[in-house]
Amino acid sequence: MRALGASAAVVLLLAGTAAMRPAPTGVSTASASQSASIKAGATTSGSFRKIISPDLLVIEPSGLSARQLARLAAAAGVRQVVSADGAAIKINGHRVNVLGVNPEQFRSWTPLATATDQRLWTALGQGRFVTAPALARQQKLHRGTAYQVTGARQEQLTFGGSAPLGISNIDALVSSRASARLGLVPGVLALVSAPGAGMARLTKAVRRITGQSATLISLRPGQQRLPVDHTPGSGRPSTYLQLFQASAARYCPGLSWTVLAAIGQIESGDGSNMGPSSAGALGPMQFLPSTWREWGITAFGETGSANIMDPFDAVPAAARLLCAAGAGSAGGLRGAIFAYNHATWYVNEVLGLAQEYARDYG
Repeated sequence: MRALGASAAVVLLLAGTAAMRPAPTGVSTASASQSASIKAGATTSGSFRKIISPDLLVIEPSGLSARQLARLAAAAGVRQVVSADGAAIKINGHRVNVLGVNPEQFRSWTPLATATDQRLWTALGQGRFVTAPALARQQKLHRGTAYQVTGARQEQLTFGGSAPLGISNIDALVSSRASARLGLVPGVLALVSAPGAGMARLTKAVRRITGQSATLISLRPGQQRLPVDHTPGSGRPSTYLQLFQASAARYCPGLSWTVLAAIGQIESGDGSNMGPSSAGALGPMQFLPSTWREWGITAFGETGSANIMDPFDAVPAAARLLCAAGAGSAGGLRGAIFAYNHATWYVNEVLGLAQEYARDYG
């Protein structure tokens, strides 16, 4: 089969690319093929830390330069940027849109269920390719089987699994190393997280950096009613999801559990980073010790004094604090989240991620 030259292969992402479903400060500015984060011989993509909710998708068919990516990261209101290589190539003879990514950087920008699938990201870090479920079904792909992947050259790559990738019309991901070998265009796509910026102002600022050739697409979800669980259930929760649901129902009737879930994910990655933060906050919900002394409680059968590091104490305490600030009503929710962390971007990020939890688990 004739290999597709990279320049001829870019039919990528333009018309029809739609919303992505959804870090600490910092930016991933290198293209996947240039990144030093994935070294030869790496076999895993590390452990998942936290979800990053993108606000804007930037598509530049000729590729964004390192200077443009650095300027995007420095734009007012921008907290995170990640880039990917890309092109339209062939997998098993079928034309697909593929992104080349640094797995460690990119996984936080994918849907929650995908980001937490360690097996998938380990496979990608090992040089395998992963796909959206529709492509895997259509092509009858089998995990562990090698297939012909044709870009600027032909490669035999092993299929590593499938999961929702979060961007419409993106069919597959390959690793940084495979991206370089296949001749994907560096920096063809960037995702921008800027929860505190108005979309009109953000788009204008990004347009000044990219010029008119780039396509800019807002990824902010339309608002939907957040689910409220009025039945706290009985017994001790066995997962974080159950803990968020039970804590909201028991300690703040009217509060959507998705808000607690979003705060827990943003603050600590559901306990993967317990602090202390630069401000001295601790635990899965990142309480300051002074705040904990006022709001900390012992819950769900825990014994002894309230423990700031214990999720069975910390999540109910967060529900109590939010409820006292008005989170039990829709009209008081934004103000209550602002009281939890005094930043407009934080409120927007929590509500955006809560919408994602509602779509995926509501």
